[in-house]
Amino acid sequence: MLTQAEIREKVIAIVTAILPDEDLKGIKDDVTLKEQYGMDSMDLLDIAMEIRKKFNITIPDTELVQLSTLKGCVEYIHKKLSP
Repeated sequence: MLTQAEIREKVIAIVTAILPDEDLKGIKDDVTLKEQYGMDSMDLLDIAMEIRKKFNITIPDTELVQLSTLKGCVEYIHKKLSP
């Protein structure tokens, strides 16, 4: 079972791959990724798809809103991976 810190690092790596020109060192956990980096809906869908692949989880479209912040991503993934 991955810790929330490990999940956070993996999510940051995903965002870095999608936004290679952004400096994510100051990423805020509770501010939306859209607000911080001007991401559009396609970028957010790309993140969701990569999360699905990396963590081998399903994410219903109705739950995508939970992935709008780094903290939301980490908590969502942690919950999905919990037994």
